[in-house]
Amino acid sequence: MAKSSKETLKYTRNIGIMAHIDAGKTTTSERILFYTGLTHKLGEVHDGAATMDWMEQEQERGITISSAATTTSWQYRDQTYKINLIDTPGHVDFTVEVERSLRVLDGAIATFCAVGGVEPQSETVWRQADKYKVPRICYVNKMDRSGANFFEVVRQIKEMLGARPCPIQIPIGAESGFKGVVDLIRMKALYWHDETLGADYDVEEIPAELAEEAAEWREKMLETIAEFDDEVMVKFFDDPMAITEEEIHKALRKGTLAMQINPMLCGSSFKNKGVQ
Repeated sequence: MAKSSKETLKYTRNIGIMAHIDAGKTTTSERILFYTGLTHKLGEVHDGAATMDWMEQEQERGITISSAATTTSWQYRDQTYKINLIDTPGHVDFTVEVERSLRVLDGAIATFCAVGGVEPQSETVWRQADKYKVPRICYVNKMDRSGANFFEVVRQIKEMLGARPCPIQIPIGAESGFKGVVDLIRMKALYWHDETLGADYDVEEIPAELAEEAAEWREKMLETIAEFDDEVMVKFFDDPMAITEEEIHKALRKGTLAMQINPMLCGSSFKNKGVQ
């Protein structure tokens, strides 16, 4: 019996979604539940129908007050992982709730608004996550909004939070022209489909006008992660093209768990792009 519960725990992850109010945490959580098959309909915060916002006050105000936890599962490399998804409040008045949920997290998705960037509560939550040694990846949401700027948010995370952001994607377009992302690990462009509500995406070649920028950001990513893996370090100086996806994943994971780097992704949860 003990062994099976140990086995279960080995494949269980407590993942928190943390951010400043209105960066889109709950909308992102709703998308995750939808794509992992737990919900069959997308609950929207502005309709007061989000699964994670179950309190009446939350549905009325469109904000998260209590930390809600929902369990879902995810297939990764032939293994089913059990994911406890914890949506934490972004409102400064509910900081105690955030602290309570941070203690149990294996990792967190720090969500930032592509327009607002690093806001006061994002700073508070970030410091709390440092205190509880929670490794985190960053997700820049609302890329479809007017004034969205992924690279400005990268700069703010570095300067205002003193963190080491490591973009593993860059956006294709921004604001109303936001179409998808360039995956810097595979060096491919990903485009999401509106008709499947973002559950499916196409993998295509990187648009010619982004090729140079993508190559530049890939090199920055490799240089950052090379510190955490000797093999990657050697290859980075000898032949960067020889670095495999597997090695990149390994080094990224190592650096993230050591709380030395924060991989960065982007998307628009409301428009169903970038979550899947």
